Amino acid sequence: MYSYMGKLLYVDLSKNSCQAVPLDERLVELFVGGKGFGAKILYDLLPPGCDPLSPENVLMFMAGPLTGTLAPAMRGCVITRSPLTGTFVDSYFGGHFAPEIRYAGFDGIIITGAAETPCYIWVDNGVAEIRNAAHLWGLDTFTFTELIKEELGDRTVKTACIGPAGEKKVAYALVNCEYNRHAGRGGTGAVMGAKNLKAVVLRGRKVVRPFDPSAFQAAVDQAYQDLQTEESISAFTLDGTAGSIDFANDEHLLPTYNYYDGAFEGAAGLNAVAQRKQLWLRNVACAGCPIACGKVGRIRRGRHKGLVSDVVEYETAAMMGSNLGISDVREVAYLVKKCDALGLDGMSAGGVIGFAMEAFKKGIITAADTEGVNLAFGDAAAADYLLEIIAARKEGLGDTLAGGVMKAAQALGGGSADFAVHIKGLECPAWGPRSVPGMALALATADRGGCHQRAFPILYEVGGFWNDEPVDRLWLKDKGEIVAYLQNYLAGLDTLVKCDFGQYGVKAETYCRMLAAATGRNWTVEELLLLGERVWNQIRLFNLREGFSRSDDTLPKRFMEEPLPGGPYKGHMITEADLNRLLDDYYSSRGWNREGVPTAAKLEQLNLAAQPPLFQL
Repeated sequence: MYSYMGKLLYVDLSKNSCQAVPLDERLVELFVGGKGFGAKILYDLLPPGCDPLSPENVLMFMAGPLTGTLAPAMRGCVITRSPLTGTFVDSYFGGHFAPEIRYAGFDGIIITGAAETPCYIWVDNGVAEIRNAAHLWGLDTFTFTELIKEELGDRTVKTACIGPAGEKKVAYALVNCEYNRHAGRGGTGAVMGAKNLKAVVLRGRKVVRPFDPSAFQAAVDQAYQDLQTEESISAFTLDGTAGSIDFANDEHLLPTYNYYDGAFEGAAGLNAVAQRKQLWLRNVACAGCPIACGKVGRIRRGRHKGLVSDVVEYETAAMMGSNLGISDVREVAYLVKKCDALGLDGMSAGGVIGFAMEAFKKGIITAADTEGVNLAFGDAAAADYLLEIIAARKEGLGDTLAGGVMKAAQALGGGSADFAVHIKGLECPAWGPRSVPGMALALATADRGGCHQRAFPILYEVGGFWNDEPVDRLWLKDKGEIVAYLQNYLAGLDTLVKCDFGQYGVKAETYCRMLAAATGRNWTVEELLLLGERVWNQIRLFNLREGFSRSDDTLPKRFMEEPLPGGPYKGHMITEADLNRLLDDYYSSRGWNREGVPTAAKLEQLNLAAQPPLFQL
């Protein structure tokens, strides 16, 4: 199979066994790679109702057919059943780990079972083994990465590891993929912790070979040209995603004080200008990426002087900054670095801490619960304290908050569910949707819970066009169709596995050219969209099987019962009637029934009806 290594690595930690399994050609034909492989394999291998933290849960590291080639901005993903939400979860990472999966001889790694004692998986150019990691257990992610390279005598090996939070099975623990690239969302690190798996470590020298090298090079050249001519890409290079702070603040989309408001008076202390002044030294890029949205920086003054930092991404700048009322980017950079070291998803951590600060303000959490610490908005030391007790699952408040805001609200009671901002248990991203109903629909229907990466219709709602007509920001018209289209397109690209920023520059036709030249199979944009729709429906079938329904495609009370308190969209929110109309239109656009279940005709069209398993040992 051109552009494929032709096999998956299957690891059973309970049996202490590793084996290479040939790729099923039908799996390649229908699901291509990345998210597609993960969606189908998880559905086939995971027993219905499986506890995400049980040995039976399946954890996958997946690459795509363009990963490890010259194609720009390709990444990898971790796929499992989420311990935070119970849904399918795919969490994406950049850096250099995903290409190394391919160089090591595989298209993906499938892990099941649980080791009796801490271990790591070592893959050296196609040969895999399970090694003891008892001496590495308890280390933070940065220390582990340094020590394992030292132990193996090779600084070029690539690692994906968990920190103390993953070892303690914090429900939103992440997987660190060297050094500031993470599979952040949905608690994939907790699944590793439950398996006693500290890390996966790779070294490879194999080559990914395209079907038609000259045609592939021409397609790659076109992709680079696409990126060079798209204005938004130069903005990512200049400012990373920190450039979105001012935009979100101006549009009243920036989460502030646990999403109470959409604009923050201290936003100028978090934006790209502030980060350039306080942190940045130079740009850095993931493997094979010309965008170079990352930054290497060092805090120049203040109590955290000397701390080395990457760019403080928009999502974490908002969730650990404005959402907590913290306006000093140096404090936010410190908190984000601490999340990375402990192995905590900074987005969920920011959502949980914002929830805890509001609960403290309302007297639901008291000083007796916090060892006397005052959980006030704007207090970075209070946020630091919470990160420590959460990662350690300290008895009492730490353990309560380690389960995420949905479970914390259930435990605390006292009306705290009214301001627990999550969808299906996943803490929401940093885009308040009360004045953008398309975005509200995208969050409500995202396959892994509240997520902005499945569709981002805000770009249509703040000045875009649909079917050659301007999109009205507040209207509900066309929003279901827009969201379904975007979800299909991005799911198709996530089988490759694309970078979220690269997809704003590389044209759909160019992705198809690269895929065709790499694999030897012709692709059209329509076929790419159909692929994405197939993957999306496959995941919908998984979530339905696990008990999710239309009632779960909803929004937090804060977005539906509390209107925006200020700004040009003051008084606006997403009502229950709004959401029901949006869902009806969306389900209709998808060919699902009113309960959000794919029809038999839709499954037949997508080759998902009565389909046999496509991964077998």
